[in-house]
Amino acid sequence: MTTPLTLSHEQPLVPGWATGTITLGCDYNPEQWDESVWHDDIALMRELGVDLVAINIFGWAQLQPQPGPFDFSRLDRILELLHAAGIRVNLGTGTSSPPPWLARVHPETLPQAADGTIAWPGGRQAWCPSSAVFRQKALELVTAMADRYGSHPAIALWHVSNELGCHNALCYCDASARAFRTWLRDRYATLDALNAAWGTAFWSQRYGHWDDVLPPRTTRSAGNPAQLLDFKRFSSDALLDYYRAETAVLRERSSAPVTTNLMVTAHIQTQDYFRWASELDLIANDHYLDHRLADPLAELAFSADLTRGVAAGAPWMLMETSTSAVSWQPVNHAKREGELVRTVLGHVARGADSVCFFQWRASRSGAEKFHSALLPHGGTAGEGWAQSLELSALLDRLSPVVGSRVHARAALVFSWEAWWAAEGDTQPSSLLRYLPEAHRYHRALRALGVTVDVVSPDADLSAYDLVVVPTLYTLTDAAAASIARAALSGATVLITPFSGIVDEHDAIRPGGYPGAFRELLGLTVDEFRPLAAEAAVALTSGARGTIWSESVRVVDAEIIASFADGPAAASPALTRRAVGEGAAWYIATVLDDDGLLDLVRTLCSEAGVPVVEVGVDVDVVTRRTETDEITFIINHRAQPIAVPFAGLDLVSGEPVTDATPLPAGAVRVVMSERSDRGA
Repeated sequence: MTTPLTLSHEQPLVPGWATGTITLGCDYNPEQWDESVWHDDIALMRELGVDLVAINIFGWAQLQPQPGPFDFSRLDRILELLHAAGIRVNLGTGTSSPPPWLARVHPETLPQAADGTIAWPGGRQAWCPSSAVFRQKALELVTAMADRYGSHPAIALWHVSNELGCHNALCYCDASARAFRTWLRDRYATLDALNAAWGTAFWSQRYGHWDDVLPPRTTRSAGNPAQLLDFKRFSSDALLDYYRAETAVLRERSSAPVTTNLMVTAHIQTQDYFRWASELDLIANDHYLDHRLADPLAELAFSADLTRGVAAGAPWMLMETSTSAVSWQPVNHAKREGELVRTVLGHVARGADSVCFFQWRASRSGAEKFHSALLPHGGTAGEGWAQSLELSALLDRLSPVVGSRVHARAALVFSWEAWWAAEGDTQPSSLLRYLPEAHRYHRALRALGVTVDVVSPDADLSAYDLVVVPTLYTLTDAAAASIARAALSGATVLITPFSGIVDEHDAIRPGGYPGAFRELLGLTVDEFRPLAAEAAVALTSGARGTIWSESVRVVDAEIIASFADGPAAASPALTRRAVGEGAAWYIATVLDDDGLLDLVRTLCSEAGVPVVEVGVDVDVVTRRTETDEITFIINHRAQPIAVPFAGLDLVSGEPVTDATPLPAGAVRVVMSERSDRGA
């Protein structure tokens, strides 16, 4: 057993990561620097007001450069220095990337792509999530770490691995095949049940022996979509099971909370984080502005709202973001004046009580040497350090926000499983994409100043006045019933195209489209009529649609607008059905931006959800304490704006009125007494 570390400084710290203010943190990689630099770094961390430092994220090769004993001497020293400085530690288990020797001694631990290509060491995450050998070696390290540091007074948080599944989520090797079969046995019990769920009567795919079942490796034609969907479920669960294995070791040996950094972002879709949430003591997310997208700020808002949905509304941690440019996009844009504050507050507005950066000191070598940092290559003399100081002071002024919750009357239903299934190879149109549609409806609501909870199909929807359900292609009967109940109890519900089509096995629901929602909507879709890439159709309302149209037959619904031309001319395009105390709406096309905004405005009016017409380049979000409302207004425009919020501005410390303009590029955090207090 590893000997616990004995400290020469016994300085008690507040348990956990909470500080009473918004926590400012960072990743630190002291192994990249001579120890003489450490003292300067820690002094500057104290000057900046850093509360939490993540270390040992990629430490395995430093602790065990060859098979055999671990050398904790350098880690001991940096921990003692941070502790003596009163800085809490988010201690990584170090297992995110194995040392090179593991691939030499155990090449079977390396992950394989669908075509059999092996991912070799040299990057990161060169390991198979289902490898028993990798797990054994990794847990040896975790056990030694927990034995040595489990009672260390500096430890505020345990950080399992790092961005699990970022590069190795889908592995198709023989170990993964065996684990996939075990997962399928647990899910289906018998081959007959598996064959029924996968529809293997098609193309002579029926399985007669479990050993014949493989991951969806490269084939000469389109593969089985149900097999692919289950493999993605399995892959998410395999990483979750690995996370649980590390967590079990830590919880046996330490009372500090345990988490890992999720990746709720547009370019990662491999984990169903709603299934992960209950296993994390704190929901933590990594997010970076993605300039490959048409509207990076809209994606930031969606990601933060979805992260809060994963956290079931509780405050969460932004575990990684950047002060300026990243290093992994085709063009890595530096943040403009004021953009660091605006983007950080975009996360805080939506529930983050901790803001941490990758990384503390910009690296001199490696694949991320041009990635920005709190302490840039130029040191403290440049504008970058001044911006870091400005942000730290601002976060301290926002202490009344800590512990408050975001208030939303609108919900957007989101499903990783629907994302996986809707974008298969053999759908009616490859142009109808799941995430862009979810983003567009969220963006329209944001443009109207409407705060949105992004929630699981299994969430309780009873508290919402407006429920938007974009492209929910696959869902369970229970989820469909929950959405119907929301309308019955008084909510305005909007269903968009290609929703409710298949069951959880990716099998078409009988009786006609839109399957699970046919009765709720009071209509049947007789034929999908997708549009060519450049085609558009007109609606009788004056709106225009692209990508998709349908031949709709109304059974028990009001026609609000019809297709004026195109392949579905004269067919209903927008319908409404009164349901109990509420209503169920259906739109049969992908509306243009103006038409979508008009529709969402109409829905908000019917649902009684207040709107503030701020546009797509302003954020308005309210968090609530027991006594106060705290409204964030973030102006991304190059012009001043007028916003109808009065109270104490926590940014400036001055009172503001409805008539006080918000300058271009500025932020305001207005605290006032809750309007519903005493109601």
